[in-house]
This record gives sequence, C-alpha cells and structure tokens, in this order.
Amino acid sequence: MSRRGADLALLLLAGFRSMADRGSEELSKLGYDDVRPVHDFALHSILAGADSASELGRAMSITKQAAAKTITLLEGRGFVAREPDPSDKRRMQLRVTERGLTMMREGEAIFDRLRTEWESQVGADAVAALEQTLQSYVGADVIRIDTPGWDARDPEA
Repeated sequence: MSRRGADLALLLLAGFRSMADRGSEELSKLGYDDVRPVHDFALHSILAGADSASELGRAMSITKQAAAKTITLLEGRGFVAREPDPSDKRRMQLRVTERGLTMMREGEAIFDRLRTEWESQVGADAVAALEQTLQSYVGADVIRIDTPGWDARDPEA
C-alpha cells in the first residue's frame, strides 16, 4: 500500500528527531548536558559571522530576544564568549570558544557513529541510496547548517 505524503514527511521528521535525540544523549554522556540541535545551529551561525544577538536572530530566523537567551545559555555553558569588537570598543561581539568547537567536533563524530550504526542495521547501500534520493529531491546545497528555519534556502539561489 502506498503511503501518503504527510506520512512520509512525518517519517523524515521522526528520523531527524531520532538521530538528534540520540546525538544529544551521547553528548550528555560526554559532559555536554542539555545540548540541543538549536545550539549547534547557533554555533554554526556565529562561526559564519553572526556576532551579535540581532545578527544571530536574523541568521536563525528567530527574534532578537530569543537569540539573546540562546547566547546567554551558550555563554553560561562555556561554548560562546563575548569580547570587545576591535573596531568599536563599545560593541561586544560573539566568539565560539575552544570548548564550543570541541563540542561541535565531538557531536560530528557521534553523528558519524550513528550513521555507521544505521548502515549496520539497514545496509550501507540503503543509507547511501536514501541520501542520494533526498539530495536529488531537495538539492545538494539547499540546507544551510547556520539557518535552521523553514527559509533555510540560500536567498541568492
């Protein structure tokens, strides 16, 4: 029996949530408590140049207030630091700390292991075929890790 489009969308979302939740659990075991995908999106956005709450809000398609809360949380966990802007001492800019970079690298390694587990479960060819199918459907450059919102497409595309 053919599945409906909404069922497929929900399966894709559930697949993302399952991997993201497992990744968060594994990061927690390494001492990175309560890390969520949105934190990774924020760190990638900061690395891509969003060095203020306003810029982070725009990059992540969230309000400036929500961005400020995210920054405070990330700063409290040691993933982000605020420092004076060298060109304007009145302005503070964001920087991903070494702890933040380490957490991101460890998270990437966890997702590599999760992919390997999935390949062991369903077969490497099946995972590669799914990945290729999804890329052919959405395009290879559609998803930008620094923009998690529904408008994650490159505005220049």
